[in-house]
Amino acid sequence: MEAIAKGKYLRGSPQKARLVIDLIRGRNVQDALAILRFTNKRAAKPIMKVLLSAVANAKEKNAAADVDSFIVHRAVVDTGPTKWRRRVRPAPMGRAYRQQRHYQHVSITIKGKDIEEG
Repeated sequence: MEAIAKGKYLRGSPQKARLVIDLIRGRNVQDALAILRFTNKRAAKPIMKVLLSAVANAKEKNAAADVDSFIVHRAVVDTGPTKWRRRVRPAPMGRAYRQQRHYQHVSITIKGKDIEEG
């Protein structure tokens, strides 16, 4: 059984979020949630919400599914759009650079054992 959850247009740098995603890829869901809960990174909170959404999607598909048997099969962070803010950052030679807002798209697939009906 497989369940997918996606979080789109999440604030934060995708490069920094990939560091957190690498910690949970291939692990048990309960272990991944414990790692995310105690990871001192800003990107851990939205990733944990996406992982909990994947668990809820798996329970919606099959109510008899055992959450302890699920593993994080695929976890990917893609780059979202970069938007310019209306604020400036001082730059060399009297110039001004505009600040950027980075967005990310997180996709998590969890996989568990199939339960036979009957």
